[in-house]
Amino acid sequence: MSMDVLYTAVATAENGRDGRVASDDGKLDVVVNPPKELGGSGAGTNPEQLFAAGYAACFQSALGVVARREGADVSGSTVTAEVGLGKTADGGYGLAVAVSARIPGVDQAVATALVEKAHQVCPYSRAVRGNVEVTLSVIG
Repeated sequence: MSMDVLYTAVATAENGRDGRVASDDGKLDVVVNPPKELGGSGAGTNPEQLFAAGYAACFQSALGVVARREGADVSGSTVTAEVGLGKTADGGYGLAVAVSARIPGVDQAVATALVEKAHQVCPYSRAVRGNVEVTLSVIG
C-alpha cells in the first residue's frame, strides 16, 4: 500500500525491554522495565503500556472523525485500550488488544456502530488487522 507520509515519529530504544526509550525531539524519554508479571522490576513503563496509550489516543481521534461524519456527539467520551502480551501456539509471543469506549448520552446501538466504524478508519486498527486479535466493546 502506497501512502503520502504526513508525519514521522522517531524513537530509539537502548537495552530493549529493560532500558530507556526516547523520541528524537526529547518529548518522550522514559525508562522501560519488564512488568512484575513477567519477572521484571516494574519500575518503569513497558512497550505494551506505550502501545496501549497510542492505540487509545488514535482510536479516540478516529471515533471523533466518524462521529462528525455521522452527526453524532461524542463529547465526554473515553477510549481505553488494553494490550495483552502472551505466548502463541508456535512458541513465540503475540499481542491481543481490547478496545472499550464509553460514549455518554449516545444510544448503545449507535455507539456500537460508531466504534465499529472507528475501528475501520483508525490507523492503529488498520496496522494490526489480520495480525492481532482486537475486541471492541461499548461500556454503558
